[in-house]
Amino acid sequence: MNLLQHHFPALTPQQLQLFAQLETEFRATNEAINLVSRTDMDNFIERHVLHSLGIAKVIQFPKGSTVLDVGTGGGLPGLPLAIMFPEVHFHLVDSIGKKIRAVQFMAAALGLNNVTAEQTRAEQVRQKFDYVVSRAVARLATFHPWIAHRFKPQGAPGAGLYYLKGGDLTEEIAESGLKARVTDLSDFYPEEFFETKKVVFVPAK
Repeated sequence: MNLLQHHFPALTPQQLQLFAQLETEFRATNEAINLVSRTDMDNFIERHVLHSLGIAKVIQFPKGSTVLDVGTGGGLPGLPLAIMFPEVHFHLVDSIGKKIRAVQFMAAALGLNNVTAEQTRAEQVRQKFDYVVSRAVARLATFHPWIAHRFKPQGAPGAGLYYLKGGDLTEEIAESGLKARVTDLSDFYPEEFFETKKVVFVPAK
């Protein structure tokens, strides 16, 4: 767990315990329904937890705000962010039922009362949120229209999409026609895995 403490020294003992428990639960679930590859499982904290928490290096979600995690798969980045921000509500959606059931099970096992999970597609979600997070579900030009109308009109500070992506995004952002701000996760994490990893922020309209 030293890796987490090293990058997020303010984590409480309770949060560190929840992250350890998340790894245990995720490992067991992954054996059953294969949420991530085995190599990734060997580097779970770095490649999944720290990667998800890269969003927390770019924005601190305010207490009482709401976040939609689209295409959450095995609960990433939503579950790690829910541990990091216990006073923020996270709604995790994915179109694959067995993945959402796994997420509901893990959230319950960890006692994360600030998480709800639903089997649905992003474009069918009716509620409005302060923020949307996601991890490389589709190209920005495809993805953004799914969530463009999911934001609350009054808008929290820094309201918008925080999208975890990798590689050179110049062409992808140009193609989308969106105003986007890109943060390199290598600015915060020296580990080799993060060399090309980024958080793309697209403000809510």
